[in-house]
Amino acid sequence: MATQVAGFEGEYDHPLGLVEASVGARGWSAERTGVDELVAEITGAWADYQILFAWREDIAALHVTCAFDARMPEDRKGDVYELLALINDRLWVGHFDVSGAERLPAFRHSLLLRGGFLSPEQLEDLVDIAVGEVDRFYPAFHYVVWGDRSPADALAATMMVPAGEA
Repeated sequence: MATQVAGFEGEYDHPLGLVEASVGARGWSAERTGVDELVAEITGAWADYQILFAWREDIAALHVTCAFDARMPEDRKGDVYELLALINDRLWVGHFDVSGAERLPAFRHSLLLRGGFLSPEQLEDLVDIAVGEVDRFYPAFHYVVWGDRSPADALAATMMVPAGEA
């Protein structure tokens, strides 16, 4: 079932077709790593991020993972997991975790898309939320991992909103 989507020319037989078009329109480098996977490299506010999009047909879900390089040393593992719990408690959408052999933190979220329809607006929201949350909490991970700060202090420093203008 091909879908024509406003704002993007062409028809997309697969939800990742729209993802590919959107990623290309943003000027990001991307590569299809499989029929149901696409990886993009982007520059965030603090560093380069890797975004993985994965489609799972059997449950009609589009999953996004936005990972960043803040490798967790073994001696900071407990503090990073405490920070994850503190951050996840503040999120309305998605969650952060640390997984894989490299122990990289990542933001993850899935959209259920019954019928396989993905709108450009849904995709834009998905990407903006993932990148926005990584940009917002990236410093907290570095404060804990490299700044030797407590998870509560790192989160408080990250959440501080300055008043006025410089």
